[in-house]
Amino acid sequence: MEELRTRLLRPLERELADGARDRVVAGGLEKLVQNLARPFPEVQRTLSGYRGMDLQTRLERLKKAIALLGGQAKVPSEPCPSATPPLGPDLDAPLGVLELGPGGRKKLAELGLRSLRDLLHYYPRRYEDRRTLGSIRDAEDGSKATVVGKVLSRELVKTPKKGMQLVQVRFMDAWGWKFTGVWFNQPWVLKQVPEGASLVLTGRVQRRGGAISMVVEYFEDEGGESLSTGRIVPVYGAKEGVGQAFLRRLVWRALQAFPHLPDPLEAYVKDQGLPSLDFALRQAHFPDTEEKLEQALYRLKFDEYLLLELKVMITSGGSALLGRMFKVTPGMLERFRATLPFQLTRAQERVLGEILSDMQSERQMARLVQGDVGSGKTVLAAAALYIAAENGAQGALMAPTEILAKQHFENLTRYLYPLGVRVDLLVGSLSQGEKKTVLERLRTGQTQVVVGTHALIQDGVEFHDLGLAVIDEEHRFGVLQRRRLLGQRPDVLVMSATPIPRSLALTMYGDLEVSQIDELPPGRIPVRTKLLTQKTRLQAYAFARQEIQKGHQVFVVTPMIEEGASEATLELAAATRLREELESLLPEARIDLLHGRMKPEEKDAVMERFRRGEFDLLVSTTVIEVGVDIPRATLMVIENAERFGLAQLHQLRGRVGRGGLEAYCILIAGETSKRTLERLRVIEGSNDGFYIAEQDLRLRGPGELRGLRQSGMPDLRLGDLASDQEIIERSRALAQAILETDPYLDKPEHALLKRELQARAEAVGFREVI
Repeated sequence: MEELRTRLLRPLERELADGARDRVVAGGLEKLVQNLARPFPEVQRTLSGYRGMDLQTRLERLKKAIALLGGQAKVPSEPCPSATPPLGPDLDAPLGVLELGPGGRKKLAELGLRSLRDLLHYYPRRYEDRRTLGSIRDAEDGSKATVVGKVLSRELVKTPKKGMQLVQVRFMDAWGWKFTGVWFNQPWVLKQVPEGASLVLTGRVQRRGGAISMVVEYFEDEGGESLSTGRIVPVYGAKEGVGQAFLRRLVWRALQAFPHLPDPLEAYVKDQGLPSLDFALRQAHFPDTEEKLEQALYRLKFDEYLLLELKVMITSGGSALLGRMFKVTPGMLERFRATLPFQLTRAQERVLGEILSDMQSERQMARLVQGDVGSGKTVLAAAALYIAAENGAQGALMAPTEILAKQHFENLTRYLYPLGVRVDLLVGSLSQGEKKTVLERLRTGQTQVVVGTHALIQDGVEFHDLGLAVIDEEHRFGVLQRRRLLGQRPDVLVMSATPIPRSLALTMYGDLEVSQIDELPPGRIPVRTKLLTQKTRLQAYAFARQEIQKGHQVFVVTPMIEEGASEATLELAAATRLREELESLLPEARIDLLHGRMKPEEKDAVMERFRRGEFDLLVSTTVIEVGVDIPRATLMVIENAERFGLAQLHQLRGRVGRGGLEAYCILIAGETSKRTLERLRVIEGSNDGFYIAEQDLRLRGPGELRGLRQSGMPDLRLGDLASDQEIIERSRALAQAILETDPYLDKPEHALLKRELQARAEAVGFREVI
């Protein structure tokens, strides 16, 4: 009883000294009284309804409650101001306004915390439910526990063998059970645990016979603010020298400094069914219940994605641009379909409808079409280019390599020549005379569709009237390269054979509408996939021999090392060694090598020779990913498959079986941990690119997916792209609606939102697409 009396009296005295403002105790004084004053019903009755009382009544009731507990009611001559005066709605104020103590500013700067905004958006890493802290006797051996203990005695012990210093403190919990707290090589702890102090301790419990000890991980004075007990307690990511108690008090004081936190989405909160930002930040740091915490985190995730979408859309300049309005008639579509030697799949028809709807609208089309290799993206590009030509506009298709550009040229000519559409090719290997002729035809409008590489955006290329730009595998081009092609504000169709989850597509490509061709054309035989380990590796090459004897061709892929000259040299050495090994294993096979140090024209030349069947087996680093058809290639062997992402493995696998022959992929795992094999079995068991991409995201997280680090994809603080699609869709729709009416957030009602976007720009990194 005496222990409880003391624990209750201290905060009541501090509340009185603070002028009865109900800001000393986190969550309000009433909450503390409900938790601690059960043995003192008269005190509970006296302070019941405290939050709703006027200042004078609070002062009188506090004095009475303190007297009931046997304390001294020291009333200030006038209500003294809190240590932290209200700051008003200035989130950009430096943390120095919170009285950080010696070295506090430097410690917080190491955590990236410099302003109140930084601090309030420094969300807890996890939470501990300490609403009812148990007794030490209930903690199991080896388990982690949080208990309150009163210091009975303490000593510093030096171990004779290793010269280690042990701080050993004898504690008693609220139920009278005694235990020993242990700290290794932290002698300064002695000064922080005076006899009689009541501490909240978290650590690993050890039981030896009847003795109980705890290896303490962190501790804090139970104090009067009640931030560490009797509640759901936040646990922050911290560094040495920055304690949890310090961070909690700091966040609490920052929240208290604002009577009501300003909300950049105040005008939209009601319509969106979202809680206010004030509620969200207070509950995210100091939740009253699990339900309120869930609501708070939903709102903060929503804001995180909204700012990301706004950033991408504004930076791209494509949020509300007027584009071409193309006319589309049933007759045009009938003529196009009539020339096709096959029927479009349902998925192709759906995506074609989305493309044509964009082309007919007054807004500039900005659409990403993604689908597996062989899902039929090129025929949709052909349909869009045909519609543009029928409207008197020119179309351009830009591919990342010359060999891929030539392949697209052949396909588009096959689709469009029967319809009377003039298609030209513009690549670096054309002679000066051929280039000059093509450029003249482009300038005068004789060429209706041009297919090319980055040659399309070089000086001297002048379109008569560019109305549609199709960009294949856009991530292979630089931002400035793309912008040169887009200078005339054509409609834009981006194609990618790298299926990525819709949630990731909507955040990476925030300025693009996303279409998915999630169905393969009928008759396409799935590639059969087998996972082997190093022990059974040679089986792959025995099978390769059989395929080569049938007149088929084989890819062997070895991981590419992406950074630095020395790594590139190692990569070349590894690929060369593999080629030499295969030449001795398969002496009858004609083998060639493709690697990252080759010039683009050298790579194209090797691929062209392979396509013509001049050799049987190609050893390659992953420069063969994109697009090229080798009709007689039936086997893909991937060495050290664990070093590739699942989506990347799936894309590599799509390089074989393009000519209608049954095809195979063999994955060789160089490392065989349980986790590695679980990941690779996803590929072995599925040919669905979108499912595989979802699993890749779930297993590795967005930051690890190939290429996203470099592209500026942020590390989301709260968001989880693997499970947040609904929040992403909602926040993206709101971002679009806001920018429809105010493209650069210049209206007064968006001033706070614009400031928030500027202030948190680094945290919501972005990827520029158009």
